[in-house]
Amino acid sequence: MTRLNKTAFFLICATVVFTTLVYGTVHQPVIALFYLIVAGTVFLWAADCYISRAVRFSHSPLQIPLALLGIYGTVQVIPFGTFADAAGLLNIPRTISYEPFATQVTVVHIFVLCSFFAMALVYLETADRLRRMVTVITVFGFIYAFYAILQSVLSPEKIYGIYGLPFSTPFGSFVNRNDFAAIIEMTVGVPLGMIFAGAVSRDKRLLYVVAIILMAAAILLSGSRGGLVAFVSEIIILIILTTRAKGRKNIVLKAALSLLLAAAAVGGAMFVGGDTSLTRFTATSSSPDITSNRSVIWRSTLKMIASNLPLGSGLGAYAQAFTPFDTLSGTQRVEQAHNDYLQVLADAGVVGFVIGVLFLFWFFREGIRNTHEKNMFRRGVAVGTFAGCFAILIHSVFDFVLHITAISVMFLTLMAILVASGRKYEDDINDFDEMPPKRRSSASVTPISKRPVQSA
Repeated sequence: MTRLNKTAFFLICATVVFTTLVYGTVHQPVIALFYLIVAGTVFLWAADCYISRAVRFSHSPLQIPLALLGIYGTVQVIPFGTFADAAGLLNIPRTISYEPFATQVTVVHIFVLCSFFAMALVYLETADRLRRMVTVITVFGFIYAFYAILQSVLSPEKIYGIYGLPFSTPFGSFVNRNDFAAIIEMTVGVPLGMIFAGAVSRDKRLLYVVAIILMAAAILLSGSRGGLVAFVSEIIILIILTTRAKGRKNIVLKAALSLLLAAAAVGGAMFVGGDTSLTRFTATSSSPDITSNRSVIWRSTLKMIASNLPLGSGLGAYAQAFTPFDTLSGTQRVEQAHNDYLQVLADAGVVGFVIGVLFLFWFFREGIRNTHEKNMFRRGVAVGTFAGCFAILIHSVFDFVLHITAISVMFLTLMAILVASGRKYEDDINDFDEMPPKRRSSASVTPISKRPVQSA
């Protein structure tokens, strides 16, 4: 491998950690830095392709929905005539989007995320790199959860002891506890999948169990009810994926393991103390603050969706489009729908619905297929990443987690690992193989070269 190739892979790993630590990458200067990092990775890829005289890319269909969403957002800002002159304003462009500038910003963001995903798919090209990425996510999740728990005790009102906002619920490096829970429920899925699939050697199991318990305790201490529901769903899907119908004993053992892990996590949360997701679970979803009152927002969003069918109100234009449907005073601005599925329908209409269905179809097809891999390590990785992504899909019912850059980056990274777990590698470790051979396609990274080159 060339030095450019290795540098690009390092940038991908670093991006996953960096975007989380800098407050989730929600401030414009940090977002701009994230764009530069991704652009630098693409430049290294292009230079590497030029030097090796081979253009390498992944043909995973999971890239298509994200690209289609960006393309449709571009269509939403194309002027189709003008509005009639009103209030002294002339030649106002008639666009699908209620707020063309916000849609343009969102489209740029989507294409950057699409580029990051494409690079991650390309550079997870060996089993060794797959193992390194899994290690990075597991170790980072463990250390990050440990720090977040300490911060919740020593400095609960400020992030890193220096940054805080009024009326916020900070946890870890996020100003919103739901966002922290979303990151951890993804990272904990990787070691959980390895443990449930039996892909961890005996001498390392205790380390994995400790990491899992600490991350689970952090989810409870964050106080995120959506995170708790997503984590429980993650455990359930793991049991389903790793237990065959005839293995009743396996079901009992894994259910018992889940209960022990949950009990340890609850015990740790009680030991630390404070408001947890368990103590908040019986609280109502209603809130005096309109910006977080889900019941009111969801009802109004459904009316907004019906009003803007079939084309939607524009990607990123939710806040503007929501105004006519605000049933309260309107003194507070509602930026998100607190439900990623409703927001896709509100922003992109029927087109967004079709794109979402395509994504879910390809995601579940890829995930279920790869969880039956012959190689035990790659099977454990596939189970863990699929469960982590599934948890986010559940959490998205209650929050707008995928609108946060760091969460989107982690989600795309897990999907890239999921795709990579279904490839065959020359440096595979087969010590744990136990399933019968199954016909599989080769790695989905295809080089185009002036010279004949074998698929990776």
